[in-house]
Parts: sequence; C-alpha cells; structure tokens
Amino acid sequence: MVSVVGGDKVFMYTVHVPGTLTANLTSVFTIPLDCTLVEVSATGSNANDGKISVGIKTSPTRDLNSQAIGDSNVPVVFGRSNFPSSQYPRFSKGEIVSMLLDFDGAAGTATQNFTAVLTFLPG
Repeated sequence: MVSVVGGDKVFMYTVHVPGTLTANLTSVFTIPLDCTLVEVSATGSNANDGKISVGIKTSPTRDLNSQAIGDSNVPVVFGRSNFPSSQYPRFSKGEIVSMLLDFDGAAGTATQNFTAVLTFLPG
C-alpha cells in the first residue's frame, strides 16, 4: 500500500501478532523497489521487555539492533538518529528485509499483542 505522508509517497510494512508471545518472532519480506527505511514504530499492549531488530536476511541487526519496544499500546518510534551513523538505511529491489522481535528481552516480561510498522520512502 502506498500512502502520502507529509507530501511524500511512502509504503508501510505492518506486522501484528495477537496474544502473548511465547517465542521470538522473525518476519521477512522482499523489497519490491529501491527504497529508504525512514521509520520503525513498535509496541506491545502490556508493560513488556520486547526488543526489535531490523536489517536484511544475511545481517538481521544491520539497521536497528535490539531496541526496546513500547509498552501499553504506546509505540516507540525509531528514526534517523537510531540508525547506524544516523543515516537512513537503503534497500535495493529484491533484498530480503528481516524484522526480529526478542519477545521478552533477557527473560523478562513477554510481549502481548505485538505491532510493528516499517515505513519506507520509494526511490
């Protein structure tokens, strides 16, 4: 789906997993066109210790490495300052993007009703 945000056309990849997670989650997809990752937003519905990573299949923590997600349906938003060298990550058409969730951090509280949105700018 392509949307317009602030005058820019963007596309979003959304993951939602209902219920209480009992294991880590991996979600992968193939990028349909050259693009830039501009934002990652992630939360659980409870106070949790979940941590999110984003990258490519061969380097799943390349662009966002084990960052705490939001609690109680209040997403934490990661942007340029959270990416390596404070640069927006670039993806080429056909690359496999990997989003990982450590469902309970270091054996903490499991994430419930996990939601993540990755926002990309085409081009």
